[in-house]
Amino acid sequence: MDLDLRENERLDYLLGESLRIIQSPNVFSFSLDAVLLSWFTYLPVRKGLVVDLCSGNGVIPLFLSRRTCAKVIGVEIQERLYDMAIRSVAYNQLSEQIEMVHCDLKQVAPIIGFEKYDVVTCNPPYFLDIEASNKNQNPYFTIARHEVMCTLADCVQTGSQLLKQGGKFSIVHRPDRLIEMFTLMKANRLEPKRVQFIYPKQGREANMVLIEAAKDGKPGVKVLHPVVVYEENDTYTAEVSRMINGK
Repeated sequence: MDLDLRENERLDYLLGESLRIIQSPNVFSFSLDAVLLSWFTYLPVRKGLVVDLCSGNGVIPLFLSRRTCAKVIGVEIQERLYDMAIRSVAYNQLSEQIEMVHCDLKQVAPIIGFEKYDVVTCNPPYFLDIEASNKNQNPYFTIARHEVMCTLADCVQTGSQLLKQGGKFSIVHRPDRLIEMFTLMKANRLEPKRVQFIYPKQGREANMVLIEAAKDGKPGVKVLHPVVVYEENDTYTAEVSRMINGK
């Protein structure tokens, strides 16, 4: 399929050579947290409805398409990233499974429907909004990294609005906001059920955490085995390598 790449865009491989995605150094590219979230989250195999919030260039919907036949809707507020996502989806011939919505996630529930989705995933900005003098001068990077367009509370609330009873909400974030996430989830009818900490290397502190919550679920959380990203020689561990290559 022919692809019209814009200035400074490139076509990268995903999951070995299973998929391709449009990226650009001028906007925020996906990182390992998207890979980890895509493998961590529960997914119905054959049918269902999934929403990915803060979709960026569509990387998580693309990853999820290799694990489920369910319909996936990606929600992205930045027009440039939304455009890159829809072109990547079309290039991979996944337009029947993946739909991208250009929308503020705080306004998306009335548009795509309340309480009808089986799964909601979210890879949100990690850092609180800060003074302009301390932000990256590239607005794409600022919006991706800082809570400029949406807060953690907005993401959790929207996830709850979209999910049917028993539906799953999965998020990747920083461990220093773990208590805040638990508090927001419980305030929005989301009961934390699975937690997994990500460590850059053995002996280091965790720098990411994955959480899955069930809407109106019963109390009781499982802490899964730790995931270590790098060996001492800075190569990926076998577990992370399998995720990156889709195996």
